[in-house]
Amino acid sequence: MSKYVKNLIAGELKNRLDGVHDAIVVDVVGLDANSTVQLRKLLREKGIHMLVVKRSLALRATSDTPLRPLFEKKQGSVAVVWGCEDFVSLAKEMMAIVKSGQFAKFQIKSGVMDGELLSAEQVAEISKWPNREEQIALLVGQILGPGANLVAQILGPGRTLAGQIKKLVEQKEGEE
Repeated sequence: MSKYVKNLIAGELKNRLDGVHDAIVVDVVGLDANSTVQLRKLLREKGIHMLVVKRSLALRATSDTPLRPLFEKKQGSVAVVWGCEDFVSLAKEMMAIVKSGQFAKFQIKSGVMDGELLSAEQVAEISKWPNREEQIALLVGQILGPGANLVAQILGPGRTLAGQIKKLVEQKEGEE
């Protein structure tokens, strides 16, 4: 392949990976054509993109991006997966596919998050973290918790007093 063609392909890869900061490299070697089509369809339904690319061309395309560490120590072709709302969600989806056993040859090789290279084990650990929606729910709970406690403490004595007054009124009505 001539240098001109390599530069054209690298430019196209750069355009496709523009704006991608977090990704995972997976191994799809050994999957037959039908399994690959099913895998791509499954990923597409979840809003995840997969691109099989030659490592050297990917290095050229990602020379000044946070994805560069992902391709530095790889050999041959690699399958890059990116998408989802955040990296934790992507890691969860990839681990779900691995654990399902539907695609026997599908394996996580490594990942990159915020420009830092991660091993397959680190990606598996990150998949156990709460994703963006779960983190927001936790934060909202922590913000609203003290306010709810304060309201309960303010209204508690008033409720107790109202209950006692109601009981006295019922007793007085019962006597008459």
